[in-house]
Amino acid sequence: MAGVTKMQLLLFQLVLTSFVFLDSVDNVNAGITSSYLRKEYPAVDMPVDHEVFAAPKGYNAPQQVHMTQGNYDGNAVIISWVTVDEPGLSKLQYGTSDKKYKFTAQGKMTNYTFYEYKSGYIHHVLVDGLKFDTKYYYKIGNGDSAREFWFRTPPMIGPDVPYKFGIIGDLGQTFNSLSTLEHYMESGAECVLFLGDFSYADEYEYNDVGLRWDTFGRFAERSMAYQPWIWIIGNHEIDYLPYMNEVTLFKTYFQRYPTPHLASKSSSPDFYSVRRASAHIIALSSYSPFVKYTPQYIWLSEELERVDRTKTPWLFVLLHSPMYSSYKTHFMEGEGMRVVFEEWFVKHKVDVVFSGHVHAYERSHRFSNIRYNVSSGERYPAPDESAPIYITVGDGGNLEGLADTLIEPQPDYSAFREPSYGHSTLEIMNRTHALYTWHRNDEGKKVPVESFVLHNQYWKSKVQKRKLGKQNLGVLQQSASKGKKMT
Repeated sequence: MAGVTKMQLLLFQLVLTSFVFLDSVDNVNAGITSSYLRKEYPAVDMPVDHEVFAAPKGYNAPQQVHMTQGNYDGNAVIISWVTVDEPGLSKLQYGTSDKKYKFTAQGKMTNYTFYEYKSGYIHHVLVDGLKFDTKYYYKIGNGDSAREFWFRTPPMIGPDVPYKFGIIGDLGQTFNSLSTLEHYMESGAECVLFLGDFSYADEYEYNDVGLRWDTFGRFAERSMAYQPWIWIIGNHEIDYLPYMNEVTLFKTYFQRYPTPHLASKSSSPDFYSVRRASAHIIALSSYSPFVKYTPQYIWLSEELERVDRTKTPWLFVLLHSPMYSSYKTHFMEGEGMRVVFEEWFVKHKVDVVFSGHVHAYERSHRFSNIRYNVSSGERYPAPDESAPIYITVGDGGNLEGLADTLIEPQPDYSAFREPSYGHSTLEIMNRTHALYTWHRNDEGKKVPVESFVLHNQYWKSKVQKRKLGKQNLGVLQQSASKGKKMT
């Protein structure tokens, strides 16, 4: 656990003694429905003149700066920004010392129209060949309008590399969204796993659709310009609006939010995979074809075989529509993908499947429904220690409000649920343990509501096999000993 301080080790030991191990009670305890009722901020977007949407001063100043991982292993980033007055240069200066930029990277520029809205000039620059675990400073723009930011690359890939992720879904740009983002930024996490539904701009009409993508970009820049967000498509990125004659799916998303899909041999930016520190992260699209013979199906089958748990022991899947949920809103919308992929997730010992879409929080027990078929008597999900945990974090704070209609009685697979806004963090300690916490937005305060130690599925099974092997060896030795006595 190189790089972990003594204080962190002491804290982890305290957590181990203070919290019940999830796996030891996972399929025993009944589910919990939180009784907490929050006094909700109005589920409306912040006005466009709110200070969080202010454009940077200066002619053609870069705005809406955001970044994502740029290659398979994390020592590259894709940095994007928008200029509004003229194209300018798709060039970025960077280095390891503040205001000393030894290197430059050149990218490309694009723009698009949506109805009568014309986007600014969108720049994407791949910065690669970076050193691991290093702080970089970068500068974009020219003259007095230039802007400076920084980011840190992750540690080199390794099985015991500690790392802290944030998990956010369905963010939007309301006052609730602002609380979520501000609380996340206090967490000390180094990278966001973003579960889709960025701006909710499609809730507007005509030119306001494009304008609300711009306001979201300026709002989220406070985090996205300083650390990578690993994102996926949500239903609000589909952008199918025929009344405006806009029928190209994911048009805005593809223009603004690139992914390093080619690095993981994916044929489409819809779905891809990255490795970061000790985690392998698979990003899927709930709204792209996924049944047998489709590109996403073929790619995922091959990508799961490429996962090397001796190097990246933690395996996470990101998708937008939950496979398991006990809220009436969007209930069973992820059933098709569950039928196709759940057996693979169990076979490959996926640790957690994170999803959004349902505007609330929920965690499942380890359950699966892989024994079901149309002629089988096993029609319901059953406890399965090999299954992943399914966690819904669709509570970022968007204008549609909370999902608060629950299925009763609470299904057996549901472990904990609460219709509130918030975000999660996942702090990997080593190859076997990680600390997961869900933080509620409680009247402007960040409150850790649910926290537990997560056992790694792959290494847990290895330990169990070793124990079983020793037990079997003991039985054989006893049998052999008895056999000698009998002869």
